[in-house]
Amino acid sequence: MSSVNQILENRSMLKVILLNLLLILSATLNAQTDKKFIRKGNREYEKNKFSDSEISYRKAIDKNKLSPDAVFNVGDALYKQNKYEEAGKQFIENANQSDNKMKKSSGLFNLGNSMLKANKLEESIDAYKNSLKLNPANNEAKYNLSYAQDLLRQQQQQQKQQQDKDKQDQNKDKNKKDQKKDQKDQKDKNNDKQNDQKKDQDQKQQQQQPQKGEISKEDAQRLLNSLDNEQ
Repeated sequence: MSSVNQILENRSMLKVILLNLLLILSATLNAQTDKKFIRKGNREYEKNKFSDSEISYRKAIDKNKLSPDAVFNVGDALYKQNKYEEAGKQFIENANQSDNKMKKSSGLFNLGNSMLKANKLEESIDAYKNSLKLNPANNEAKYNLSYAQDLLRQQQQQQKQQQDKDKQDQNKDKNKKDQKKDQKDQKDKNNDKQNDQKKDQDQKQQQQQPQKGEISKEDAQRLLNSLDNEQ
């Protein structure tokens, strides 16, 4: 029985060893395959075929999702195609993948460049600052940080000027409306006054005219004078 158990144990160990060998071999083959696609993508990138290089780099990621080089290169190819926000996502992923301070700093620097091109100035400033924390000697990151901060200040100043202008325009419109309303009210008031005056004049004229069946004072006086003359 002991020999049988020994044989079974040996078989189990052999299966485990074979399985590990297969996993190692598969990982090695995948690694070789992803490097093959990366090299292909690099050749296409050098020929300015950025869309083709992106496809090759993504194929490398399919073979090895943990390949930081492939992830970074996809971001670089997207950046060259002016797809800045998509490129930024790749650079974030690349920075999170790496434990190396310099590579992480490089990923954050490229993230800053992508956000700057996408006109997301606050995000680009944060990325440059985080990149400099890991690599304070990166003079290009310092320059780009200063440039992004200047752009943000200009943008905020322009926004404030536009808001002030909009407010002035609103006040002008309000003043014009108020002025038109005052003019209309004054015109209505003058019309009412004229109507009242005309009404008063009409009433006075009516009062001065004799009623039907009556004679005026002038006619009565003439009648008396006529009677006196006859007498």
